[in-house]
Amino acid sequence: MTLRMRLLLAQAPLALALALVGLVAVITLARLGRSGQRILQDNYRSVLAAQRMTEQLERMDSAALFIVAGERERGLAQQASQRQVLEAELRLQEGNVTEPGEAESTRRLRAGWERYVSAYDVFLSQSSPEDQKAAYFRNIEPTFREVKDAASAVLALNQDAMVHKSEALRRQSDRVNTLMVLAVLVAFALGLFASTSLTHRALRPVSVLSQAVQRLGRGDYAVRATVEGSDEIARLGEDFNSMAEALQQYRQSSLGELLQAQAASQAAIDSLPDPVVVFGADGGLLNVNRSAEDVLKLGLEGGGDVLGRVVPEARDVLERVRGHVLGGKGAYQPRGYEEAVRVPLTEGDRWLLPRASPVYGETGEVVGATVILQDVTRLRRFDELKNDLVATVAHEFRTPLTSLRMAVHLVAEGMVGPVTEKQADLLFAAREDCERLQGIVDDLLDLSRIQAGQLRLEVRRVSTEELVQAALDSQRSAAEERGVRLSRLVGLEVETVDVDPERMGLVLGNLVGNGVKHTPAGGEVEVRVARDGSRVRFEVRDTGEGIALEQQARIFEKFYRAPGAPAGGAGLGLSIVKEIVQAHGGEVGVISAPGRGSTFWFTLPGQVVAETS
Repeated sequence: MTLRMRLLLAQAPLALALALVGLVAVITLARLGRSGQRILQDNYRSVLAAQRMTEQLERMDSAALFIVAGERERGLAQQASQRQVLEAELRLQEGNVTEPGEAESTRRLRAGWERYVSAYDVFLSQSSPEDQKAAYFRNIEPTFREVKDAASAVLALNQDAMVHKSEALRRQSDRVNTLMVLAVLVAFALGLFASTSLTHRALRPVSVLSQAVQRLGRGDYAVRATVEGSDEIARLGEDFNSMAEALQQYRQSSLGELLQAQAASQAAIDSLPDPVVVFGADGGLLNVNRSAEDVLKLGLEGGGDVLGRVVPEARDVLERVRGHVLGGKGAYQPRGYEEAVRVPLTEGDRWLLPRASPVYGETGEVVGATVILQDVTRLRRFDELKNDLVATVAHEFRTPLTSLRMAVHLVAEGMVGPVTEKQADLLFAAREDCERLQGIVDDLLDLSRIQAGQLRLEVRRVSTEELVQAALDSQRSAAEERGVRLSRLVGLEVETVDVDPERMGLVLGNLVGNGVKHTPAGGEVEVRVARDGSRVRFEVRDTGEGIALEQQARIFEKFYRAPGAPAGGAGLGLSIVKEIVQAHGGEVGVISAPGRGSTFWFTLPGQVVAETS
């Protein structure tokens, strides 16, 4: 017998129980319906007949009063029409006697009606109004009340019977409801018990097969499933045993060794504390380690867009790095800790820095990408502590440095007494060092405020021409000393720009100043502004010595100074430039080659909204 047939037979008791319950319900409801019909047939017709006879009697009595009142024609017509109707209703009642005592009441009604008709005929035969009036009150009126009382007795008897039968029908309905509930519960319990027992017996081999599968999953390749019969599960057991046999042979072959090596490789990847994600050539997810599952909530068994379950910040980084490597651009190396992405976890936030390497096929093509998200949480915290320390030291330097500058200035100006020429030279050098140190302290404080989110941009619409000119004027004396020309070229389509003029002046002044420092005599520093799609692009071009490619990725880092750079700076200028431009919602970069000069550029949105950076 097949498994399907066994399962169908297992459901048969439940179906039979439901059929029996349905049959009992149909029979019971039919009996209740017939009881209701008997009430209508036995009593409701008599009630209507009695009510109608009462109405006809009252109308015949009204006709007699019309005759007494002198309207004989009207009374004769009315009593003639009512007499036939009343006789028909009486015959209907005589043919529908169903209750005890109803036959006697009907006979009284017939006798009274006949006396009333006889009295009414005598009344109609009277010619004088006085005789008619006497006949009405002597004969008509008493027999009218007698017939009306008899009709009321028939009506009351049938109404009482209807009430009693309705109450009996209600009690019978309650009993039927109780019986139906009990029948349904008993039938359901018996059917469910029988179906469950038969189903359990039919599926018992499945439990045996499941236990064998679990043992096979734990590595017991010698396990076999013993399933008797010839149904689908028995055939499945045979297929399982064949598969287990093949797996045992593979385990003992070179393929088994390969699988063991793969398992060892996976174990090695899982042992890495940093999340590791492997993508295929089509961008699909191929493998993840245990850390990626825990931190990024990634898994191979989810299906669909697996990256959709990752927090948006980490997903954007994974997609960008994956596109970089699979696009043929080689390995991806971060430019600095600022590329670290925050991933919120229950035990605290983690900062992950992306790195990626391509996976090459046998013919050298890129067949995948391996992305490692290095956990730099502790390093970032150390960096924050360093920044806090630098900001604190710079803040503490500011007050004594101001006093020192003032003291050197007063002494150099002879405010406390004359100085010799040699002393003046030393004081002038000390004053220059104080000014340079003051610039470094100001840069440190600006950078700490930017990184702490305390720098608020005061954005307003300013003239692009005036903004560029102010930056050139601030560096004009230094350019004249070095023999460097300054020029500008501002496009007509960018007449105004929405920026914080003080901060943007610092950006342009810093870039122009760097260009002047690195441009030899006779060279030129040019500022260009033009529209670049929906953004505004600023460029500061110089004809200096240029920047090596390996240094271009680091020149925007804090405290980085390129080899051979002029003394006097702390390596903070370009870092501040980057922070201010990004606070405006823009991007910054450099285009350079040794011996060909440099072009520092940054872009700004068409409309910049004031915000805290």
